[in-house]
This record gives sequence, C-alpha cells and structure tokens, in this order.
Amino acid sequence: MSRSGAPRVMTDMDRDFELELVAQLRAGDAAAFDRVYGEFNVRLFSFLARLSRSRDVAEDLLEETWLRFVDRAPKLRPDTNLGPFLFTVARHLYVSYCRSRLIEDSQTVDMIGLWPLGTPRPSPFESTVASETGRRIEVALAELPALYREALLLVAIEGMRPAEAAMVCGITPEAMRQRISRARAAIVRRLDEPDGPVRAALKEVMT
Repeated sequence: MSRSGAPRVMTDMDRDFELELVAQLRAGDAAAFDRVYGEFNVRLFSFLARLSRSRDVAEDLLEETWLRFVDRAPKLRPDTNLGPFLFTVARHLYVSYCRSRLIEDSQTVDMIGLWPLGTPRPSPFESTVASETGRRIEVALAELPALYREALLLVAIEGMRPAEAAMVCGITPEAMRQRISRARAAIVRRLDEPDGPVRAALKEVMT
C-alpha cells in the first residue's frame, strides 16, 4: 500500500467513517491506508518512544507495526476499532522485543528530544508536559514501571477509555483503572507536587 499524497487526518473520526475505512482496508484500498497512516503514525511513534525510551527502537518497531498492519488489513474484522488494534500490535512488538533481549526496565536514558510532543489533539496531560515542568514530568514518566507507564500513555496521552486501554494490554478494565491510579499517584509523588497543574491534568485520566 502507498503512503503518498495528502491523507485526510482523522481528527474527529466517527464510528461510521471508521467502519467505512475498515471496509476499504479489507478491499485493499491504498487511499484508506494513507488516511490511517496519517492519523496514527506520529501517535504510534510517540507511544513506542516513550515506552521503549529509545528513538532507534521506536523507529524499528513502528516500521514493523505498519508492516504487520498491511499484512493483516485484508483480514480485519468488519467491526475493528483501528486505534486499539494498532496500539495492540505496537505493544505486542515491544513486549516481544524486550523478551528477546532480556531488557531490564530499570535502565535510564536522557529523555529530552526523544520524541515529538506535538499531536493534532494534545491531551491535558500532554499540554502540561509541554508548558509546565516538561523535563521533570517526562523523566518521572520514564521511571515508572512499564506496566504503569503504558497505562498512562494509552489513557492520558492517547485519550483511550480504560476499557480500550485494557483491551490493548490484555487485562480487565478494573485492572487498568488500578494501574492508572497507581501511575498517577507515582507521578505526583515523584514530582513532590500534591497540588498543581500536573495533578489537575492527571485527575482527568480517571474520568
């Protein structure tokens, strides 16, 4: 499938439009792939970069994510939710990468300049990262255990509902809500800011 042209960015993708795209993808429509790529490529890279804490790893996993998507597109279920589907593929690739290399999650890296922070629809949490104490928040996020980090990335950054994020991670919605709550508390504790814009932004994650 091609990535040429100027795909329409799905800033407010409704369900009917998404189902139409899925039908087009199942039929091998390259233009439909362009639209999906335009909507999700930056978001997937940001997720993988924050999850892996490595630009090189994120780029490799992103490429593999799209290759898997191209391969599976004709076999998508007619009612596929594209966002959760793509993030599930990306997450599975990251987990496989870690297992194949026995990576320790405690490794640390310099977080500045690792990924693009701008998205078409920045979340309240992402806006706080960009405008307040960005470096401290990113470092605190990177220091979270991977299970909590991915929960915040999916819900606070990507704006998924806990049930959708739970689907991506293969857990129950209640387990996801517990991870989000613990991740939120850990971020606030690391920043030592019981009140303020970071806490206010994180409160919206649970709603």
